[in-house]
Amino acid sequence: MSHARIYQKPKNAMQSGRATSHDWYLDYERTSAQRPDVLTGWAGSGDTRQQIRLRFETLEEAQDYARKHKIVATVIPAAPRALKLQAYADNFR
Repeated sequence: MSHARIYQKPKNAMQSGRATSHDWYLDYERTSAQRPDVLTGWAGSGDTRQQIRLRFETLEEAQDYARKHKIVATVIPAAPRALKLQAYADNFR
C-alpha cells in the first residue's frame, strides 16, 4: 500500500498572480531513505515514485484518484490567505 500527500502549492512570493495556487497536487511519500551516490556524492534513491507529481483541478478529484488506486492519502489544507494592508506613509513613522 503506497502513501501520498494531497496539497495546494502556496502562491509564489516573487509574483503577484495566483495562477497555479488553485490546483491540487498528489505527491508520493518516500519508501526508502536517500543515500549518497559513490561517484558524484549526490543524494539519490531507487524509488522513482518520488519523482511523480500529479495535478488535479479539485480536491475531490485527487481523493477519488487516491481511492481508485488504493493510495493512503493525507490531505494538507492550504494556509489561510491574509491580506496585509499597508500604506506608503507607514514607512516614515
